[in-house]
Amino acid sequence: MVILTLNCGSSSAKYQVYDWDAKDVLAVGIVERVTLGKSFISHKAKGKEEYTLEHDCPTHTDAVNLIIKTLTSAEHGVIGDMGVIKAVGHRVLHGGDKFTKSVIVDDAAMAAFNEVKDLGPLHNPANIMGIEAAKKVLPDVPHCAVMDTAWHQTMPPESFLYATPYEWYEKYSVRRYGFHGTSFLYTAKRAAALLGKDPFKTNLIICHLGNGSSINAVKDGCSFDTSMGITPLEGLIMGTRSGDADMAMPFYVMRKTGMSAAEMENALNKKSGLLGITGQYADRRDIQAAAGKGDKRAKLAQDMEAYRVKKYIGAYHAVLGRVDTLVLTAGVGEFASFMREKILSGLEHLGIVYDPKKNDLARTRNTESIISADTSPIPVYIIPTDEELVMTEDAFALMAGTYDVHTKFTYSFQRGDYVNKGRAAGLKEDLAKNPALASIIAKPR
Repeated sequence: MVILTLNCGSSSAKYQVYDWDAKDVLAVGIVERVTLGKSFISHKAKGKEEYTLEHDCPTHTDAVNLIIKTLTSAEHGVIGDMGVIKAVGHRVLHGGDKFTKSVIVDDAAMAAFNEVKDLGPLHNPANIMGIEAAKKVLPDVPHCAVMDTAWHQTMPPESFLYATPYEWYEKYSVRRYGFHGTSFLYTAKRAAALLGKDPFKTNLIICHLGNGSSINAVKDGCSFDTSMGITPLEGLIMGTRSGDADMAMPFYVMRKTGMSAAEMENALNKKSGLLGITGQYADRRDIQAAAGKGDKRAKLAQDMEAYRVKKYIGAYHAVLGRVDTLVLTAGVGEFASFMREKILSGLEHLGIVYDPKKNDLARTRNTESIISADTSPIPVYIIPTDEELVMTEDAFALMAGTYDVHTKFTYSFQRGDYVNKGRAAGLKEDLAKNPALASIIAKPR
């Protein structure tokens, strides 16, 4: 049995093919520049060379058709026909407060996604188009929606409400929703497994640091507070998003410049953050290279980003009281040792003591690492996220009728002995290149 997962962005369609019986990933890939022209697919199948093909995809339906054609190709494919695909899991950014767990997509679910699409204007329309496109190509299998916001529905009112007129919440659903929930669910469950603790007796601070970044305070295994808000704009400094700012600032700039509301929204989401500070860079690798050459604004961007993360770690430490572990994940959290150093330095008074040598070694997505000093009261784990696996397991359980909200449902990766076959094979290659990596591999307590 094969399960397909799709994550459709405004100009991309990312996918994974999972063999449920073998518990193994058969293929991963992405179609880029959907709707923009000069589209192309990058496809990597197990045991085969990576494959790239230019193919124009003016719509998401075209992108999904290209994915299906590639998956069933005699030369590059991994399945003989579409009949082996028994379910499709879709990532949906924003489900508002209407969903506490993943659901099978029906007319009511689609209506709900459309109702809240204004809350996720950069992502939800693309998510909806991806679902509609996939249902046309695969009309006879269940399609399941996995919402990033569902994980955060356990937050209490003091965490999710804004101090704005209460009627805005009642009439317009103005509140904090939070995002990256699928990543937080995976890393929270894995952290509990590594700690050897009941997942619902663990307090965690999880930093999902990528082009989009957010932090989650997890209390007794459930989301308690998070840095992103009604949209993914609030919170940390990101690649092109401003993060926290005085709400009066946009009005001031609009009066000075004559910018429209749409222009301001675009500036805060796509022209701010690291790009806004440096004037030219949004990728941390580019910023690191520029900072190394003496670019003062690149150095400033790094310092500002790390400072904002530190502030949230301190705030969530105060809120939780007891912190069982600090977790770093996503592209920057998993690979950018120079940013981890800036973030973790100076947190000793909170009981977080990192080891510089361990931190330098940790640059892989193929294992969970521990980079804290042996004497650190609070361990620091790097846990490579796996949102696709969460989507896959949710889709299978929904199809089988065994699924429930995460407090009543057990995932395979919650076990201490869980092994990701693809990552285990990759780890062997990593260890052959760098045997010292073995010293930081995190093992269940």
